[in-house]
Amino acid sequence: MNLPVNSPQENVLENDSNPDTKEPLTQPIPRPSHPKQYRAIGLIRGKYQHIQGELTRGSLIIDRDHVIDAVLLGRIISLVKNHVDLDREHLWVVYPHTKQDTDEFHAQILGLWEPENLKKNLVSDSASELKLQNGYFSIRGEVIFYSQEEGKVIVKIMQAPRKASDKTKFFKLKLKGKISHQPIGHFFNFDVALENNILVIKQANDLGLLPGRGQLFHRRQKEKNKSP
Repeated sequence: MNLPVNSPQENVLENDSNPDTKEPLTQPIPRPSHPKQYRAIGLIRGKYQHIQGELTRGSLIIDRDHVIDAVLLGRIISLVKNHVDLDREHLWVVYPHTKQDTDEFHAQILGLWEPENLKKNLVSDSASELKLQNGYFSIRGEVIFYSQEEGKVIVKIMQAPRKASDKTKFFKLKLKGKISHQPIGHFFNFDVALENNILVIKQANDLGLLPGRGQLFHRRQKEKNKSP
């Protein structure tokens, strides 16, 4: 079963192929286009400080004691280079990642959200439907590991291929929190907050068992429970 995946171009808020013609979205995190659309995207407010001589690599400075490793992606590079004041804080739209060996959090910056600078004639959803809080993340994917004792959840996020000939890729995110007793193989919609560089689950909605791997896992669990 092929489900919608997180597009590499989703949520780029400014079309900077022509910096004089901006085409902003009406919200930083659109509602899913499909009930089981994979994605991992969120908002972080801070100053972007790049490595000397290299604009695309750097850090998001939240405060003196809170620094997040970050990189700039694709179409945001020209915008940052030519139109963004890096001495100011901005609300950045980012893809979250956690390194598998160290659990270290890092962000891939794909846009920024400054509605005061957008076109006045845009029509957006009501404020009550938007999740605009600093540190908010929308995580949607398959739970492939869960430890209730550790309060640890690993979610598999599928990514859309850049070319039709490319294979679908995926990455894993580590979350902190507790969910249902047997979530393996289920597709979840998580509302998550970034707290001290840890993605903490605030709300978890089980959207059902995925075909294939999830069914196999539960069949093995039943066989294991039946064995003497």
